[in-house]
Amino acid sequence: MTLTKIQLVTMLIEKRGFKKRDAKLLVDRFYELISANLEEENTVKLSGFGNFTTRDKVSRPGRNPKTGTEVAISARRVVTFRAGNTLKKMIKPVE
Repeated sequence: MTLTKIQLVTMLIEKRGFKKRDAKLLVDRFYELISANLEEENTVKLSGFGNFTTRDKVSRPGRNPKTGTEVAISARRVVTFRAGNTLKKMIKPVE
């Protein structure tokens, strides 16, 4: 199951008593703040959850898996997530 933005809004309404407009505004603003900080190359640390950081990847040769032809993969910036210890402990390992 995937947790969506709408589901987050619904949870705030049902579990915390927010009005729909306020819940949507809160979730939207939270996303905006995280995105803006990552755009400025800041690390976003959510205590007990994990860290979001940006990383620059250099260009490299690649291959189209369908045709087998070589393709240049351009340099880009990617977002990485590293789970915090609290989150890691909550998630049970696969046995």
